Parts: sequence; structure tokens; C-alpha cells
Amino acid sequence: MQIILKTDVENLGLEFDTVNVKNGYARNFLLPKGLGLLATPKNKAALEATLEARKEEEAKLVATANSIVDQLKKTNITIATKVGSGDKLFGSINNANLSEELSKAGVQVDKKYIKIPGNTIKRTGKVTAIIRLHRNVEHNFEFDIVSDAPPVVAAPKATPAPKKVEETPAEEA
Repeated sequence: MQIILKTDVENLGLEFDTVNVKNGYARNFLLPKGLGLLATPKNKAALEATLEARKEEEAKLVATANSIVDQLKKTNITIATKVGSGDKLFGSINNANLSEELSKAGVQVDKKYIKIPGNTIKRTGKVTAIIRLHRNVEHNFEFDIVSDAPPVVAAPKATPAPKKVEETPAEEA
């Protein structure tokens, strides 16, 4: 079922996007909450008229989004977290963690604009997140997940010293 979104919906789309969703999701969630409209020909025509009227505002939004993308291109993020054996994380990294790290680096991106493949990261390494700031502006942002502590190397096993066996004099009977 095609729906025209009236507001930004996390993990679905931005305002004025036309998205395909399952019938139940549209009927039971999006439509009753007023988050979207059915994409009928009449509503599509109204959407085009609205977008035409908002062209100047849209141009400003695109310019703002492009400036944020320029900042993102200059930003390198490395997230240090607790790591167990085999590069597995204790817990996971999600879009909220990335948004927090970006704000520390001076780039304000709301978590709803960040899409991480699989929604969470559970291993160390280089990861690419999709940051969609506007329906026409999308950026693939690469960042690293590393251990916050140096790797623990098991100490080599020490060979035990041979035990001294005391000889006891044989009992005289």
C-alpha cells in the first residue's frame, strides 16, 4: 500500500515521501495516528502542489542538508567500546550512539536520520551508516568501532618446576 507521509517517521521516511508499507501497518498505525495519507491520485496531485509551493523552503532545507554533509565528509568518528573475545561487543552500537558521537564532534544529526544496516552493530571494524537529511540528500558515512582497552594477551604457560621427591629411608622391620 502506498502512503504519503505527513511527518518524519523513524526507519520509514521523511515528510512528503511516498513509501510502500504493508496494509496492516498503514491501516492500524500510520493512518489512525495521522502520520500519513493514502497515495491516491488526488492526494498525489495535492502533494505536487504543496511541493511546488514550498520550493523556496525546500531549497533552503537542501542547502542546510548539503552543508551538514560537507561537515560529515570532514569528520572521522571512532567509537571505543568494550569488546570481548573474537571482536564481539558487549552490547551493541546503534543510531543513537552514532548521533551522540557526531554531536561530540560538532555535527548535529538527529538519530532518526541515521540508518545502520541491521539496526545495530555487534562487532568491531569499519561500518557504513546511511544518513538521510532530506529526501534528495543522502550520505554514506563510514566510522570505526574499536576496543576501548588494549587486547588482553594470555601469558605463556610457565612450565612447572619438577617436584623434589624426598627419599625416605625404608623402615626397618
